[in-house]
Amino acid sequence: MVKPRLVLVLGDQLTTEIAALRAADKERDVVVMAEVMDEARYVPHHPKKIALVLAAMRKFAANLEADGWQVAYARLDDSDNAGSIPGELLRRAEAFEADEVIATTPGEWRLIAALDDLPLTLHQHPDDRFLCSRSEFADWAEGRKELRMEWFYREMRRKTGLLMEGDDPAGGSWNYDADNRKPASDDADPPEPLSFAPDDTVDQVLDLVEERFGDHFGDLRPFGFATDRKQALKVLDHFIEHGLPKFGDYQDAMLRGEPMLWHAVISPYLNIGLLDPLEVCQRCEQAWQDGKAPLNATEGFIRQIIGWREFVRGVYFLEGPDYARRNALNHQRGLPDLYWGGETRMACMAEVVAQTRKYAYAHHIQRLMITGNFALLAGIDPAEVHEWYLSVYADAYEWVEAPNTVGMSQFADGGIVASKPYVSSGNYIAKMSNYCRDCAYDVKAKSGETACPFNLLYWYFIDRHRDRFEDNPRMKVIYRNWDKRDEDDRAQILREAEAWLDQLSKGKTV
Repeated sequence: MVKPRLVLVLGDQLTTEIAALRAADKERDVVVMAEVMDEARYVPHHPKKIALVLAAMRKFAANLEADGWQVAYARLDDSDNAGSIPGELLRRAEAFEADEVIATTPGEWRLIAALDDLPLTLHQHPDDRFLCSRSEFADWAEGRKELRMEWFYREMRRKTGLLMEGDDPAGGSWNYDADNRKPASDDADPPEPLSFAPDDTVDQVLDLVEERFGDHFGDLRPFGFATDRKQALKVLDHFIEHGLPKFGDYQDAMLRGEPMLWHAVISPYLNIGLLDPLEVCQRCEQAWQDGKAPLNATEGFIRQIIGWREFVRGVYFLEGPDYARRNALNHQRGLPDLYWGGETRMACMAEVVAQTRKYAYAHHIQRLMITGNFALLAGIDPAEVHEWYLSVYADAYEWVEAPNTVGMSQFADGGIVASKPYVSSGNYIAKMSNYCRDCAYDVKAKSGETACPFNLLYWYFIDRHRDRFEDNPRMKVIYRNWDKRDEDDRAQILREAEAWLDQLSKGKTV
């Protein structure tokens, strides 16, 4: 009798097109899926993220069974749950007398290592849901002095044919940033996000998550995420009809009380497998071709998926398991309590952290130019910043989160992802948001008791990292402007920045 093989399907691999399922035999093999504490607690994940993954896993497993697969599914509260993915595989191997595992390569180095240590024969298949394989990215990167997303993105456009007219980009330009990134007015009327009332499966999961993870940062209820492919496709349809037309214009805008604006909020579904990146891009391209969305919006959105998303995954695997622990700027300050909802007088930080607690979501500029910008300016340990982002967002998986945080946001990789640190004073925040209007600090004040902390910390960062950045072509003008300032003025800014940071480190309300 031929032994069955175990077919591992992880919680972020919820598609029938995953490589492991394609390599398996429905008549012979056993699909192994498991809700385990190791995955729920390796960082303190937002309860909404845990609920999303568990509910989506349960529904996907039910669909596999309906399609004729034998599924060995472990729920989190099963008494014999081994508590880890390797433990569950070993338990199922004994139960089914199996000694082989078919798997799709996980998206995090820690799980790859865990599977490699199994005392079972492992057949590991590349995760080909992505448009650029790890080997293709390594070939593209080889010999390059700089890895720049823009050049990679153009190759991906050529490869996929998206927004191409023969060998040329549609409209004659590769990107339309010049037409994008406008601030939104207070009377903007963004579409209402699509949400779904919990069904019986979701209700059961919510009760379980509430019981087991009630101590984690984040509001579990109300819960409105899509938890199956049909619902995720409805979210995509809703975005294309209501959000995409204005996405390009306002993709960097920030407004109090409007967390989603014209954003798609489909990254959680892309990252767990409910949506396919190419189908998403092709649907958006079709909307442009049908005259339902402008080119600047369509190109900007597609770039986020086939450009940035694919690029950061390539960097993560190219750079290896130590990438998330890098600290090129030697920042050592601990993550302040305000990231976990502690009191702060900074309106922008309070708004984004409160939004994160409620929705497990913030868009890319809120992450980069508010919480990320502040962490970099304040010299916070990038490992702690990395763990925070991985903990609090529903779309956070290390392959995508680490390069965005360690590389793009914190410059902790020394410039692999970004050509310069993404820092700004309060002026950028005032330009792109209405956060500053009712803030206790004065965004126009460069020094003094009411000065915006971003203003003080910006110049403090510039000054203390002069040796590293003053010869950077993109930063030379910044240093010239700093050096033109009166010496006493510079000394006052640095003195006040140090005093402010001292209050932050002591746990004072800032």
